[in-house]
Amino acid sequence: MCGIVGFVGRGDAKDFLIKGLLTLEYRGYDSAGVAVVREKGDLEVICRKGKVAELSRAVKELNVTGSCGIGHTRWATHGEPSEVNAHPHIDCTGNIAVVHNGIIENFMELKEELLSRGHAFASETDTEVIAHLIEESYEGDLVQALRAATSRLIGAYGLAVVHSDCPDEIAVTRKESPIVVGNSVKGAFVGSDPIALIDYTRDVVYLEDDCIALLHGDGKIDYYGPDAEPYYPEPTHIDWDAETASRTGFPDFMLKEIYEQPRVVSDTIAGRFADGAMSFPELEELDSWLDTIDGITIVGCGTSYHAGLIAREFLERWARIPVSVEVASEFRYRSPILDDRTLVIAITQSGETADTLEAIKIARSLGAKAITLTNVIGSRAARESDAFLNIRANIEISVAATKSFLAQVALLACLAMHLGVKCGKLGSEDIARFAAEIAAVPAQITQILNERPEILRCAKACSKAHSVMFIGRGFGYVSCKEGALKLKEISYLHAEAYPAGEIKHGPIALIDESVPVVVIATKSDTYEKVVSNIIEVRTRGAKIVAIATEGDESIRKLTDYVIYVPEIPDCFSPLTTSVALQLFAREIALIKGCDVDQPRNLAKSVTVE
Repeated sequence: MCGIVGFVGRGDAKDFLIKGLLTLEYRGYDSAGVAVVREKGDLEVICRKGKVAELSRAVKELNVTGSCGIGHTRWATHGEPSEVNAHPHIDCTGNIAVVHNGIIENFMELKEELLSRGHAFASETDTEVIAHLIEESYEGDLVQALRAATSRLIGAYGLAVVHSDCPDEIAVTRKESPIVVGNSVKGAFVGSDPIALIDYTRDVVYLEDDCIALLHGDGKIDYYGPDAEPYYPEPTHIDWDAETASRTGFPDFMLKEIYEQPRVVSDTIAGRFADGAMSFPELEELDSWLDTIDGITIVGCGTSYHAGLIAREFLERWARIPVSVEVASEFRYRSPILDDRTLVIAITQSGETADTLEAIKIARSLGAKAITLTNVIGSRAARESDAFLNIRANIEISVAATKSFLAQVALLACLAMHLGVKCGKLGSEDIARFAAEIAAVPAQITQILNERPEILRCAKACSKAHSVMFIGRGFGYVSCKEGALKLKEISYLHAEAYPAGEIKHGPIALIDESVPVVVIATKSDTYEKVVSNIIEVRTRGAKIVAIATEGDESIRKLTDYVIYVPEIPDCFSPLTTSVALQLFAREIALIKGCDVDQPRNLAKSVTVE
């Protein structure tokens, strides 16, 4: 959830550190800091609460120079957001600095032990114990000291460490928290996210658990396995478009990424359809095994979970295989019934979501095979699964997922068609029809983007509400769940989604003139039922915003506001209605003065439990 950067090489480390931390701002944070080994051999640590811009000013004013350093953006877990709790943390001697992502579960026990031996602590964090453990083990070998310290840790960690005695070295390691390293003629780099490195190198190594990398100022990187023996990993090439990390004229990343969705859907489905057949070369090794499956379990968190709910509809309709969809954070504490005939589909935008990673481990330990859909080639989820499908959404900066959600849904639709063919439930004519229908979606999304003035009018009408209810049926209900989540995430306005047929079983008691109701009423087999539900809430005084199919004029007589979307087969409606709801949530957030890219208390990637 936090961000780590580090550089050792030719040039001023602070320039890379500040730029890298700015690049990682999208992950969410409350404080930031850097540690630089100065040319004269001492360690300078500067931390500030708030934005990286504050840290940048302080670094400039203090004229911090040196060619080796580490930096961090912190999202508070242990200890309130403050300058004293910000990373990097140092040891008693002031020679060692550590930055850390993750949670150390046994830190209190370790802290008491260290205090009893005379160590002094400055912060409330779990991270500070690591600096003191390294201090006790250091005898001139930073790698050995880091290995000794981490052997005492229980929990998750991504670590980067510098020592004033080693002005041209950074030692890094990880366990269940992402770390990537890379090098160029300028030196060696480390980050918790490859986006921090892509301006300097496109070939990176995703460090494995319990491995250590030692970065040198000449650009060389030494790798040591869990057994302390050297090893030589193959780098992964990152082909992300660096321009995606800038707003390029848009007022915020969220709007930019919403506008990228037509291209993203096109990229996601490209090459999947050929001559009435589906193409999934990534699944070739599982091909014969997929013929034997008798159940599918989908795991994900947040928006990815919602994509999984939509996928269940696809899979059960087209492949006729029973599907369960699980919140990954709950799945890992259940006793799931899985075996060697169960396919597990894990959905994670970052590929590093802690709960989803654990769900993959559990599934495979029970004999199931796992396919992961993620946006990050080389991510841990991709590496630890039996197969990996790239959603091809490119870098997503805004914390609230938009284009990655549509990419997930589009790819899951293609995967469901593929399994439908394998199960003998779909033929070449079905695939040709579906291919034409989904190929039309990018242009339909573009039409919705032209509806922004009407969406703004609806948002203004709802912005002063204390709560918003979303209702729909079938695919519309799942789209409502994602729409309600978007509204909560970025506007801090309470919102809940309900199946429209369930409102009489309790939720209708919440409705009065102060609670707007957003209804997905697009053309479908349940349209008439949804109209009946609209009448029910209207008689309770609710203000109604409908998402309706273009040309449906009758809906205007029953509602206060209408946002039109192009006519589309119901199965693909989440790919269009969700775009309207993304824009609706964004407009309300802006009216309320909220930061749509970095909403409070949230991080882009949840890499701790």
